[in-house]
Amino acid sequence: MKLVVATHGHCFDGLGSAVLFTHLARALHEEPLEVTYRACGYGGGQARADDAMLDGELNAILDYRYHPTDKLSWYFDHHQTAFETEESRQHFDKRQATGRFFYDAAASSCTKLIANVARERFDIDCSGLDELVTWADRIDSARFGSAAEAVDRSDPIMQLVSVVEHYGDDAFLTRLVPELLTRSLADVASRSEVKSRYRPLGRKHDRYVDRVRKSSLRQGRVVFVDLTEEVLDSVGKFVTYALFPDSVYSVVIGLLKHGPKISVGYNPWSGRPRDADISSICARYGGGGHPVVGGIAFSNSEIDRARNVAREIAAELAG
Repeated sequence: MKLVVATHGHCFDGLGSAVLFTHLARALHEEPLEVTYRACGYGGGQARADDAMLDGELNAILDYRYHPTDKLSWYFDHHQTAFETEESRQHFDKRQATGRFFYDAAASSCTKLIANVARERFDIDCSGLDELVTWADRIDSARFGSAAEAVDRSDPIMQLVSVVEHYGDDAFLTRLVPELLTRSLADVASRSEVKSRYRPLGRKHDRYVDRVRKSSLRQGRVVFVDLTEEVLDSVGKFVTYALFPDSVYSVVIGLLKHGPKISVGYNPWSGRPRDADISSICARYGGGGHPVVGGIAFSNSEIDRARNVAREIAAELAG
């Protein structure tokens, strides 16, 4: 039986979700499952979870926006912006009766949501994957001891996180998910492929930190960073918190291969309360995310608009 698993690509929580769901699906089905992994994203050039993608006998969407189709067999997500329209939410509500559609905006990660559902609803033992669940939950909810810890890449698992964020396409997920089902997270992180892929990323990370340091503009409680002068591999926000520990919010705009992207975040180590829902702010401009972090992707032809939106958001958060 063919199972298509459409998950948030280039995202460690998306990878973790695919691993936990595969474990759940195999435990529930007696017949062998032929699993196909598809990486979904919101940026230019990234695939969307749609009817064309969901071509299996069973189809699942994980850690990604809901697609209202009767071809969908399973759904797990925790993003505030999971439902693009009221019709999508109504479709989801109707499908909940199947017992295979789960949404919890209070869940700290989709990986942990799937693990909890597997244990509590289906009595499936996931203890062998506890290390992966712990790390996916820590990364997606930014549960680090400090901003400096969040940007430190000395741990092999954090290096794996960087590799997933850069290379997490269909082929990469297809190779990594089966390994994480049979080997420990630490073992997989120590693989030669991960190490070789991380080495150039480590050098890019160091250059990225230097660029953020030179390009940051403090606007009251907000750090605004414009990195659109040259193409980046990714846009991060933790670096601003390490450089400006007392900042409350960050707005970073960078130019990626398929177009500019804005990353907006709340600094959980600032010692000051969050008073804005970042997911709602990003949703106004076609993006999404969580109350504490969100993003907006634009096409290459919209760079001026993207810069203006980034400035607007920074000004709004500055208060």
